[in-house]
Amino acid sequence: MPLPVLCELVWVLRRVYGIAAPEVATTLEALVQAANVTVNRVAVESGLEVLRAGANFADGLIAFEGQQLGGETFVSFDKQAVSLIAGKGELAKLLA
Repeated sequence: MPLPVLCELVWVLRRVYGIAAPEVATTLEALVQAANVTVNRVAVESGLEVLRAGANFADGLIAFEGQQLGGETFVSFDKQAVSLIAGKGELAKLLA
């Protein structure tokens, strides 16, 4: 399953249906653990960690994939995401 599909799923569940982040996280965990689903589980865990901490799932994925591709600094307009990523000991910069 491509990661953007999960980003869209989280967005729809949170914004359209108003489902709380903890319930969305539980739903995603169940989905990716299904035997017939193939996904980058390490990336999903990074997204879930950020989602559970109160920020955007997609930002967690972006930070993870950026690091995997050799990126040194996570950059975002999202103050909370930057704070969470920096709190994990990673370089992060807020764009104004």
